[in-house]
Amino acid sequence: MASAVTGRYVEALFRLALERGSLEQVAADMQKMGAEVSVPEVVAFLSDARVTNTEKAACLEPLLVSLDESVANFVRLLFEKSRAEVLVEAGEAFRLRVLEHRGATEGRVESARSLDPAQIEELATAIGRQLGKEVILKNEVDPSLVGGVRVFVDNRMIDNSVQGRLSGLERKLREARLGAG
Repeated sequence: MASAVTGRYVEALFRLALERGSLEQVAADMQKMGAEVSVPEVVAFLSDARVTNTEKAACLEPLLVSLDESVANFVRLLFEKSRAEVLVEAGEAFRLRVLEHRGATEGRVESARSLDPAQIEELATAIGRQLGKEVILKNEVDPSLVGGVRVFVDNRMIDNSVQGRLSGLERKLREARLGAG
């Protein structure tokens, strides 16, 4: 989850990209920048107080010249304002903001075995219909499920696993009223 400061900077870049009609290019370049600055050695370098912001910006300059002007200026502004920490979160925060703009959301589906892409897409489509938005799911294998799936999306859990169904049945049986013979 991005900080409030990161959110404000990302929102400003997002609105600028929308205004200029360059959202796709800015999103791609922010993803590229995010990948570059998420490397542990780069994170350590960016958070090193012994290195000046000018030196940090200079190290990224070769990458910046290949990016959209808005993204390059965004990164330079972060160093100018001594907000290098925002850069580490900005790529992911921008990606999530673009998803929100498109009316899409991400989630994960846990299963006992790896699901094939068609199964994941079918499940995403069904859940998307329920939520009224596009859903993008990533599969995670959890052998303890034995069978079925458990889906986490938009702070919800849809438990369609064998274990979840058995727990639900147990709960219903415990709550059932017994007739007086």
